[in-house]
Amino acid sequence: MDDVPASEWEQELEELFLEVGHRFSRVEPRRRMRDYVRGLLSPVGRKNSWQLAEFAGHSTPDGLQHLLAKSRWEADDIRDDLQGYVAKHLGTDEGVLIIDDTGFVKKGITSAGVQRQYSGTAGRTENCVFAAYATTLGHALVDRELYLPKSWTDDAERCRAAKIPSERGFATKNDLARTMVLRALASPLPVAWVAADAAYGQDSRFRRFLEDAGLSYVMAVPKSQQVHGPRIDHLIGQAPPEAWQRLSCGDGAKGPRIYDWAAARLPTVWEFDGDEPTCQRWMLARRSITKPDELAYFLASAPLQATLADLVRIAGCRWKIEECFQSARNECGLDQYEVRRYTGWHRHITLAMLAHAFLAVAAAHAREKGEASGTRPTSWISHQPRFAVCWQLPTETLQHRATTR
Repeated sequence: MDDVPASEWEQELEELFLEVGHRFSRVEPRRRMRDYVRGLLSPVGRKNSWQLAEFAGHSTPDGLQHLLAKSRWEADDIRDDLQGYVAKHLGTDEGVLIIDDTGFVKKGITSAGVQRQYSGTAGRTENCVFAAYATTLGHALVDRELYLPKSWTDDAERCRAAKIPSERGFATKNDLARTMVLRALASPLPVAWVAADAAYGQDSRFRRFLEDAGLSYVMAVPKSQQVHGPRIDHLIGQAPPEAWQRLSCGDGAKGPRIYDWAAARLPTVWEFDGDEPTCQRWMLARRSITKPDELAYFLASAPLQATLADLVRIAGCRWKIEECFQSARNECGLDQYEVRRYTGWHRHITLAMLAHAFLAVAAAHAREKGEASGTRPTSWISHQPRFAVCWQLPTETLQHRATTR
């Protein structure tokens, strides 16, 4: 492990190991951590302890299994270093924290957090809540929490067998998300925005928490979401045709993700905003170009000078965490753990996140940085609205209206 790095890639990995190495008081677990992360970054087909040990040249997986199960080190300390590493290399003032949950399919009933229950992707509960950090420089996973349903927290013996701390009580996924937001704010990560899907966006207390924390957000909501009384789908249905603007919300695997978007500024709420609001609330909708009946809805809180283009950009950032999940699974073995206990889960997931963050930083260093400036449309207030909102219209539409009056 003391070899001179043979490439720039190797040098960068060594620098990362130096940043986290002080978290291990003894040399053996420090070396095993390095072997484990190198194995996660390797082309090994199945990244379990046996194959990672074989890649590292170990005769048995005992050392790596000991690293996950019994060594004295704190996964949360590595997570904190990971957040500092991502902030150093990917951080910008417009950083977006993205919250989402996912599920790792595991058999049996003894793996911490596992519960046999339906979920849309795996047929089981999505039992992990993650936070990703995204900027124009790149994106990476930066935090994680294992969701424990009441079938676990109400069963003390089951929790003891899985080595779940006695103080770990039941917490909803939104509670876990709130905890991760607070940790991000206390970390070196510069966070300005939060993005999340409808499971979090429909929670008014979570949205209010973000506003109280001084964070802007764009979060999906269901079509039945009430906005000052009426449903959001009914309100969006009142948008004038010229309010819909065709914009890209970011690049995907097949190029720019282009949709039709409509947005409206919402009235202020004096109880929350006072006489001099510091932010502006919005509702917006995304409509498929090829399937106009397919709409998605969002609520947002943004700086007073924010435009529709800004909101669309943040809404598009939500897909970044899906990209993180996919690449962390495919490249870093995020879901290929064989541990069953609470501590082992956090240790494997954290080291896999560390490996994934390294790849994200390496990719950022390898490509040219830059971002094209977007358009900044102004607003127009409908003279006969059924709901007092301010629809956002393209500049050319407003100029036409001004010259024809």
